[in-house]
Amino acid sequence: MLNALWLETFATLAETGHFTRAAARLNMTQPGVSQHLRKLEAQIGRPLLSRQGKGFTLTPAGEAVFDMARARREEERQLREAIRADDPEAGEVAVACSGSFAMALQPAFWSLLGAAPLLRLRLEAMPLRGVIDGVAEGRFDLGVVDHKPGDPRLEAERVGREALCLLLPAGVTDTRFAALEELGFIAHPDGWLYAEELFSLNYPKDFRGAEQLAVRAFLNQIGQIPAPVAQGVGYTLLPRSGYEAFVDRDRVAVAELDHPRHRDLWLLRRRGRELPARVERVARLVTEVAARLEAAEG
Repeated sequence: MLNALWLETFATLAETGHFTRAAARLNMTQPGVSQHLRKLEAQIGRPLLSRQGKGFTLTPAGEAVFDMARARREEERQLREAIRADDPEAGEVAVACSGSFAMALQPAFWSLLGAAPLLRLRLEAMPLRGVIDGVAEGRFDLGVVDHKPGDPRLEAERVGREALCLLLPAGVTDTRFAALEELGFIAHPDGWLYAEELFSLNYPKDFRGAEQLAVRAFLNQIGQIPAPVAQGVGYTLLPRSGYEAFVDRDRVAVAELDHPRHRDLWLLRRRGRELPARVERVARLVTEVAARLEAAEG
């Protein structure tokens, strides 16, 4: 690596064309300028100046080094401007969360991208462990999970909560467990966990474990899970974010249960990291979406 101080001295010398003027601009002595030049020439291994009396011209090596010095100056100028600007509408932001919450975030994210053409958003749905590790290891700027993790690498802020919803075809009002079994469960990877949480509270006498449920169909695409319910061929269990994001939700009903079950929503960031303005902006948007889900619970 070329010494940055010697390189800047040489660039100033090449610009002024005179040792005395270069020394004055750099607030140095003329011998100091000469010393930096000699050290840089030694580092390069080639003479950088061709002297003619009191003047000089650049050698081919000197011209190449001068070009590089100017390019480095420009890179540093651009870096300083980028740091100073910290534009909230430019750059990339990566967010990880559950599939259902990702569905709820998408409309807000697309609106933000439409208003900020230089902003790039990467939204990935994944299991809880992947969200936690991804944020802690710096692969994601932000994460959303349903409980406060004990990972010391992370800072967590509660931003809302959402209900686990029993979704029925629109017009169906019979929420007896026997009626649900007759209708059939539209299962999905998290569905059995949701059933253990919700049905054990509301049907303690009839529910015998998620593995005993009458399954009508199985889907693993979060956006498609309510579709069979909308067609009247089963029921399913989803966080409210999955229901809110479903395009045909007017054909699906959220059942009223005696014992609702809620999950908190926690916004994760890496501990000690000062977030750029663009990440702070997206964090506020995530918080707004989570708050709307909580408000929907009344």
